[in-house]
Amino acid sequence: MLQAGENAPDLDLPDADMEMVSLSSFKNRKNLVLYFYPKDDTPGCTAQALEFSDLEDKFTQLDTVVLGVSPDDCLSHGSFRDKHGITVQLLSDSENEACKEYGVLQKKEVNGEIKTCVLRSTFIIDKQGVLLHTLYGVSPHNHATEVLRLVKEVTRVLPARDFG
Repeated sequence: MLQAGENAPDLDLPDADMEMVSLSSFKNRKNLVLYFYPKDDTPGCTAQALEFSDLEDKFTQLDTVVLGVSPDDCLSHGSFRDKHGITVQLLSDSENEACKEYGVLQKKEVNGEIKTCVLRSTFIIDKQGVLLHTLYGVSPHNHATEVLRLVKEVTRVLPARDFG
């Protein structure tokens, strides 16, 4: 598992519109909230995506971009986004490369079979690409509100100065 203070692994993944998104493109420009979720269009994942979408303006005010990642493909992400009006960008990790890099894969028993699943997890990354918070095994409900609180704590927003 990754720890706060480590450099965030870079990733290049396609979004719902099949445009490539690279974490390194945000370096020295934006803070990031990178959240991993198990599956599009399930109750918990929908609630989580909608909550992040509802708070997106508040994250933007803190110079922070929210990116959701799951193993679903781009077409699934597009349908999920359009069906529910999700505004945060959703990235496809169909090969589980990012999930492995971030240590969010876990084995669990489902209907008598051992399956590899995504452990719902969130990472707050500063503009220098350093992990500020690594949150593994989170609940989807009210999670975005808690993440926003953490981002507020670690983001230094200086008030505008009047030099008149």
